[in-house]
Amino acid sequence: MVSVNLCTDQIAMALAAPGQLVSVSHLAREPQSSAMVAEAQQFPVNHGRAEEVYLLAPDLVLAGGYGGAAVALLHRLGVPVVEVPPPNSLEDARAAITQVGAALGREAEAAAMLADFDARMAALTLPTGGNRPLAATWGPNGYSSGGATLAGDVLRAAGFSLLADRLGMQGSGYITLESLVMADPALIVTGTPYPGASRAEEIVTHPALSSLSGRVVHVPDPLWTCPTPRLLDALALLAAEARIAATRSAP
Repeated sequence: MVSVNLCTDQIAMALAAPGQLVSVSHLAREPQSSAMVAEAQQFPVNHGRAEEVYLLAPDLVLAGGYGGAAVALLHRLGVPVVEVPPPNSLEDARAAITQVGAALGREAEAAAMLADFDARMAALTLPTGGNRPLAATWGPNGYSSGGATLAGDVLRAAGFSLLADRLGMQGSGYITLESLVMADPALIVTGTPYPGASRAEEIVTHPALSSLSGRVVHVPDPLWTCPTPRLLDALALLAAEARIAATRSAP
């Protein structure tokens, strides 16, 4: 089996039997994106090109929902491909683990992963009802996760309302600095800075943010980019921030 997608890489590495997985995408070794960099060192990498994947003669290819021309060509060549849609919620994350487990014939291992996922989630102290402080994700060029995204669902589960919802933004998109400052959210979540510097990233540390009343918190991108149990690390961190925000807003 070969995986050509960052998220299927990580689920497959966690679920596959020894010798079953023969290659993962190069992104699995990128610390800015992957939560399983150490594990990925055990596997040869691919760059998602149909030619290189075909020459590996896989019985199965795992791909994301946006495989494009490479996945289309693999289908035409008769290579079995399972496409796993990108998750937009915690429930979608569960479905992705189930789908990959079934594709690998590792249903029991997927069920065990989900049981552990549920147990860890049940152990978290998550807010219910009441006043929900406002939060926004904030990245290069003002990029932000909307309500119908995995990050948005994790933030809601942690106890926040979303600036993106207030602005009518469903998928990911852009929030202007002016809109962010005027909203003055209780929490601004930034991601993983890349090495070096870029003009696009300057807005993440704009001086205007220091005048806001809320907290700015860094959540590493690998924790909540893909449907893995590491989502719960992000959820726990953000739930703690929701409790801090609720305490600060209490009369």
